[in-house]
Order: sequence, then C-alpha cells, then structure tokens
Amino acid sequence: MTIAVIDGGTRQNGNTEMLTNYAIQGINAERIYLRDYQIEPIIDMRHSPDGFQTRNDDYNSIIDRILPHEILIFSTPIYWYSMSGIMKNFIDRWSQTLRDSNYPDFKKKMAAKKAYVIAVGGDDPSIKGLPMIQQFKYIFDFVGIEFAGYIIGDGNKPEEINQDIEALFKAEQLQKKLS
Repeated sequence: MTIAVIDGGTRQNGNTEMLTNYAIQGINAERIYLRDYQIEPIIDMRHSPDGFQTRNDDYNSIIDRILPHEILIFSTPIYWYSMSGIMKNFIDRWSQTLRDSNYPDFKKKMAAKKAYVIAVGGDDPSIKGLPMIQQFKYIFDFVGIEFAGYIIGDGNKPEEINQDIEALFKAEQLQKKLS
C-alpha cells in the first residue's frame, strides 16, 4: 500500500507537520507540501458550455502525484476552525478535475482510496475542529474516498504538540496501522 501526505501547513516544522511526522515515522510516504506549489484559485465554470479553462499553475502536477497512491493523509493546521487556505484551495480545484478531460477517471480513481486527516490547532481543537472533520467527510463522500480516521492535536505555539499525549498516542496507533 502506498501513501501520500498532502501537507497544507504554511509553517515548516509546525505542530501539524510534527504530528504527521510522528504518525508516518518509519513508513515510506510521499510528502507533498502544498506551500511549495503555486495553486491558482478555482474559477467556477461548472455550468459554462466551455467548461473550466486551463490554469497555468502546479495543480495538475500534484494530482498526478497523488493519483497512484492508495492512502492519502490530509495534514492541515486548523485555521479559523477549518482547514488551511492552501488545502481548501487545492480541494476546491477538484471541481475542475472532475470535468477535466485530462482526468476522465478522477472520481473512480479517488474512490479506490482511503483517507486520513491529521489536524492541529489551539482553542479547544478536539471540539472546535470537529466541523472541519465533518467537512472532510462530506468531501470524501462526494468523490467516494473511504474516510478511515482522523487525529486532532492541541498545539498553538511551536512544538506545543509534543505536550498532547493523546494525539501522540493516536499518531502512534495510526503508524502501527499503516506499517
């Protein structure tokens, strides 16, 4: 089973990246740091006869990297009670890919995958992060991805995630499941 981590963090070595690293320690996983790519926002052309227009950015190269994998881990800090902007921007573009003739089997290929979400935030994230988890569930349901689980960690300041023993334990359990 092959794994791709789609990292929506904007801070290198942030709490979310640290928790994700803990979960995939010793596992061969392809890391995709969205912050390293230019992903243009969607221009919604779903109802236009001409469909979506080609965007001059890195989005398709990311899709090409995730499609071969069986397991996707969406790793995002919790920003304003939701996923990071770059993660949302990436997922918004799926609307384009669902209609893109370059990816005629996008939904079918995505439906063959399992997904996990790893998220870290402050301000009572185990409660206030749940609407974001629900949002991911709806997204995964729409394209047919099996939602296999999630971890929400508590951390705001650098390295604070290391004090969240419950999240570290859950990451260790995920790591064992993926090994």
